[in-house]
Formats: sequence, C-alpha cells, structure tokens
Amino acid sequence: MFDIGGGEVGVLRIILTIIFIIDCIALTALVLMQEGKQQGLASLGGGMTETYWSKNKGRSMEGAVVKVTKALAIGFIVLAIILNLNF
Repeated sequence: MFDIGGGEVGVLRIILTIIFIIDCIALTALVLMQEGKQQGLASLGGGMTETYWSKNKGRSMEGAVVKVTKALAIGFIVLAIILNLNF
C-alpha cells in the first residue's frame, strides 16, 4: 500500500522521524518555559546589575533548562540534516 523505503533503511527513517517529532515537541516546551532576557536591555543603559542569582544562574533549574535546550537544538539540527539526506 505505502512504499516507505527499502527494508532496514525505511525502518531507520521511521525511527528517526519519531525521535525528531519528540525532539521538536520537547524543544518547543522548553523554549516556552524559559524566562525572558530582560536584564539584557538594562545593560544597554550602562546599568550593572550583578546579583547573587545572576552569578549562580548556571547551577539553578534555569541553567539546566538552558543546557537541555541547547542539546535539543543541536539534536534538532542534526536530525533535520540526516532526515533530508536521500538514503
């Protein structure tokens, strides 16, 4: 009925597509969870607002969300390139 591809390559493409869809949904959710970068606009006026929170942001939950978002974005790009190859 549907010709998805030849044998193992077709199965691999389906598995990669499912992983790609999960990656897209997770990436969208994490981007929406992140806080805005309001402090960036304050630095344009010369204001230096270093707080304890901003210095230790990488160790907090916000820092973990940023790291996971970067990893998912890299995975998104890699999977998009792989799925667009004609194999």
